[in-house]
Amino acid sequence: MKPVPTYELYGERAGNAPDFWLHCETIPSRSSLHRYEIGLHRHESFFQILYISAGSGDALFGAERRMLVPGALVTVPPALGHGFRFSRDIDGYVFTMLASHLRLSGTAARFAAAPRVTPLDPRDPDGAFVLSTLTRLAAEWRGRQGGRTDLMEAYLTTVLALAARLWSRSEPDEGADAAARRMEHLNGLVQQHFRDQKPANFYAQELGVSPTHLNRIVKAATGLTAHAYIARKRIDEARRDLVFTDIPAQEIALRLGFADPAYFSRAFLRETGQTPRAFRLAERGRLAAQSSE
Repeated sequence: MKPVPTYELYGERAGNAPDFWLHCETIPSRSSLHRYEIGLHRHESFFQILYISAGSGDALFGAERRMLVPGALVTVPPALGHGFRFSRDIDGYVFTMLASHLRLSGTAARFAAAPRVTPLDPRDPDGAFVLSTLTRLAAEWRGRQGGRTDLMEAYLTTVLALAARLWSRSEPDEGADAAARRMEHLNGLVQQHFRDQKPANFYAQELGVSPTHLNRIVKAATGLTAHAYIARKRIDEARRDLVFTDIPAQEIALRLGFADPAYFSRAFLRETGQTPRAFRLAERGRLAAQSSE
């Protein structure tokens, strides 16, 4: 199976980290360059909102395909593999924003944790307000006037809070899928913040759950506490760096937020049963042996 490519922006690779937190463009402006089909890809650090105002198509979220019709609001969390296929008369907007810039809690955080296709009915007051707010958001992004950052943040929060309200009316109970979706969101958050050594309480707040509930979710899915699971994710990143880069172990430790390289070595040994140096030598030897077969 081919790996899912990771993009900085909607449909393109960016060589350097972006110097913005929000980007806006029309859907046809980019999809037309790709024959109206955007292949499966993901964004590690970006959250996306698409609004379909005309035309049709479908969205692919992992292995799940969802139909798109006019009035659809599509929300895509970071680190999720997704793709789109549009009709040639497609119209609407796509907003790409740094996930770390969003300040959501409660229902809005749960809504944003998983991919959604939410219908917007202009006859419904909340749906009509979301539609007008998206139009204002696009105009504010293009206008580049004073105070635009504060206004755009307010518009985004409004759009997601009202969309979450609409979603909660139609799906008040997520059932067994809720924990899986929260784990998916947690993985995206950990990928963004593991270098900052954020505590488990931080992730619970971002997910809109209590620390105790987060522990229950992670324990059921992995057998680990939330703290241990987050720590393992950092060690997994260290494993990749040790095998696929020549960065010294001490520098890897610092990059991953370990102030003391000796503590990093002890944590790595506890998790893997090997020191960083021994692990690097053993894994590279194993890979070299496989490639020569």
